[in-house]
Amino acid sequence: MTELPDTPSSPAPDGRAPLKLDVPQDVLDHFARLGVDPGTFSGGTLGDKMDIRIVEASADRVAGTMPVEGNQQPYGLLHGGASAALAETLGSIGAMLHAGPGRYAVGVDLNVTHHRSATSGLVTGVATAVFKGRTAATYEIAITDDTGRRITSCRLTCALRDL
Repeated sequence: MTELPDTPSSPAPDGRAPLKLDVPQDVLDHFARLGVDPGTFSGGTLGDKMDIRIVEASADRVAGTMPVEGNQQPYGLLHGGASAALAETLGSIGAMLHAGPGRYAVGVDLNVTHHRSATSGLVTGVATAVFKGRTAATYEIAITDDTGRRITSCRLTCALRDL
């Protein structure tokens, strides 16, 4: 497992787990050459702004959290686009880990269904691999509220490309 730079080795002050991903070194090197901070694998600068935190990551399952506060639409509800960004972040990380050394993943199809709203707390997304092929990977992402109720169901397909 690779601990990313500027990432604490103990839980953050808010009690969440540190960001750790098993990212192939050549992928880290490739993105560093592009000027991308490897510490942004939580979703890049958008993920930073939305405070997305990865708590588990493998090619089969990726889990992460995001606060509702700061990611709301004008009615005070979690913004649907925020849920979509969380889902695409989690599924893309799983697909990238599945792609392996010398390859990366890009989202090509995202489907999001909103079941209920969230107005406070943290939402948790869990991306589970449903198809892991040579040129594509598909993940189902369930997003739940603090009480464990599903608020959003998503499906993401990523194309797998060579670096």
